[in-house]
Amino acid sequence: MKTYNYADLDVNDIKSLCQRPKLDFDAVAGQVQPIIDDVINRGDEAVLDFTEKFDGVRPDSLFLNPQEHPVEIDPEIKEAVDTAYENIYRFHKAQLPMPLEVETMPGVRCMRQARPIELVGLYVPGGTAILPSTALMLGIPAQLAGCHDIILATPPREDGTIHPVMLYIAQKIEASGILKSGGAQAIAAMAHGTQTIPKVDKLFGPGNQYVTTAKMILQNSDLQVSIDMPAGPSEVLVIADETANPAYVASDLLSQAEHGVDSQVVLVATPDFPLEQLEDELAKQCSQLPRQKIAEQALEHSFTLLVETMEQALFFSNAYAPEHLIIQSEDPESYIGEIYNAGSVFLGPWSPESVGDYASGTNHTLPTYGYARMYSGISVDSFLKYITFQNLSKEGLQKVGPAVEKLAHLENLQAHKNAVTLRLEDIQ
Repeated sequence: MKTYNYADLDVNDIKSLCQRPKLDFDAVAGQVQPIIDDVINRGDEAVLDFTEKFDGVRPDSLFLNPQEHPVEIDPEIKEAVDTAYENIYRFHKAQLPMPLEVETMPGVRCMRQARPIELVGLYVPGGTAILPSTALMLGIPAQLAGCHDIILATPPREDGTIHPVMLYIAQKIEASGILKSGGAQAIAAMAHGTQTIPKVDKLFGPGNQYVTTAKMILQNSDLQVSIDMPAGPSEVLVIADETANPAYVASDLLSQAEHGVDSQVVLVATPDFPLEQLEDELAKQCSQLPRQKIAEQALEHSFTLLVETMEQALFFSNAYAPEHLIIQSEDPESYIGEIYNAGSVFLGPWSPESVGDYASGTNHTLPTYGYARMYSGISVDSFLKYITFQNLSKEGLQKVGPAVEKLAHLENLQAHKNAVTLRLEDIQ
């Protein structure tokens, strides 16, 4: 990992360190748009063709109802899934909003109530491994929000089936269907709808650059579909002071580096943190990883920033806006009020980022690429929309009506003024 000294950097240097690798959106869009167009034109047949082309399998059926398929999984895996489900469910259930009602002035009642987004599409990547944790992270808040239809999309296995663990999770989250496909073709199928796949109102889930590009293209199309958030490669920023355990810090950095060669890994170290021990731990732990080469490539474009104080560390972290922020320091909770930009934060030596990825209860679908400055991670709110209501009595209209008349006249909207004036005249 390259090393920089905060004291040697100016504003432009810090800005440069906060920049992520440039994504060639136009080049990827040129490959994704034909896939979207083909799925829109040919529906299921196009999805099957692309699944065969990219995943090497053509499923007998593209869409299944998970509730109609009995499933058996290893008891220990089932217990782990159930533990994660219960913790995630408990934390997200506490997020359910209460109805709001305010009498802004006598006789003027304003209300706000939540309603679920009715049809949602949850994309769970397959790639080199199944990701049951992502199915839980997306499915549980959708279930709690009360979404009417939850469509899960994930690539099929080599035999064209869905992994039993994914099927089990789909049943637990009460998914109404599983689309056996991945990639841009799955995103297009859910956004537009096909002969067998219902059109959804909002798309959720991480994915590679093709999936992310498809989501962004479709959000800006005339299909009336929204997305959870823009996304880039996974990333972590670890703040470590002299009390931090180098072995723990190395494990946290590597747990993110093994995601992919484009993963972003940053260490911000205060004086007296043992960097040499860290380098030894990185080399030792990395050599034992099945994904060693991937982690090594990610570390090659990662860096360490040496700071003098925790204040400098937090300033840089807020500027960087990491997806995951880990604070390994003495009394880490004392810094909570100074954290403004981060997807999810892990405090202290016993809070590895891995627990948030799987089973602590918080959500792991988080803004990356600096989007933590303006986006939140997935929550129950992500699956809700809010409707406001108002109910005025005669007294209420008499009190607020004159202000409305004056403002409508000021904006030269006479019909707006008349809608109030006619009623006030009848009351009088």
